[in-house]
Amino acid sequence: MVRKQILARRAALAPDVRVRWSRAALERVRGLEAYGHARVVLAYASFGSELDTRPFLEAVLRDGRTLVLPRVDRAAGRLVLHRVCDLVEDLRPGTWSIPEPIPARCPSVDRAEVDFVLVPGLAFDRGGGRVGYGAGYYDRLLAAWPEPVPPLVAPAFELQVVPAVPVLATDHCVDVVVTESRIYSKLRLEPTEDP
Repeated sequence: MVRKQILARRAALAPDVRVRWSRAALERVRGLEAYGHARVVLAYASFGSELDTRPFLEAVLRDGRTLVLPRVDRAAGRLVLHRVCDLVEDLRPGTWSIPEPIPARCPSVDRAEVDFVLVPGLAFDRGGGRVGYGAGYYDRLLAAWPEPVPPLVAPAFELQVVPAVPVLATDHCVDVVVTESRIYSKLRLEPTEDP
């Protein structure tokens, strides 16, 4: 039920609002201390009505960090991580038409090398609860992550933040939810806002 509601709300955003709010949220992500310390960033290429991550991906490369993007391996039911150096030449539409790394061009990356993770999702609560698209790829990826798990940061529109999301034993919460106007942290549940 929450998936349909959030998808409808997100799809109703005007394109110029989506661009403006995406930029604002992802600038906040880049302002996080955890991002400032990161050298290897696992992010994702957005699709459909999602918050537009492309400017963030460009900024990761421009900032001199290593950019890692996932590729869906449907046969194995898992995400495979690859280093991406060129957002035009290194990506092609993959599963569900999401831009994915081309394995022949993009070397695989071990999870242990990653020190910052941008996590997609449909709905979030203030405590980091996350509802994804239902296939469980990110939950499986995070469940098998070696300790210590890097900071898990979810960019979202404020309209995607709900009072509570159903969290199962196999679900992984994020550490921080960043929207166009607030930052919600598991360590500080009160939202921070622009003055």
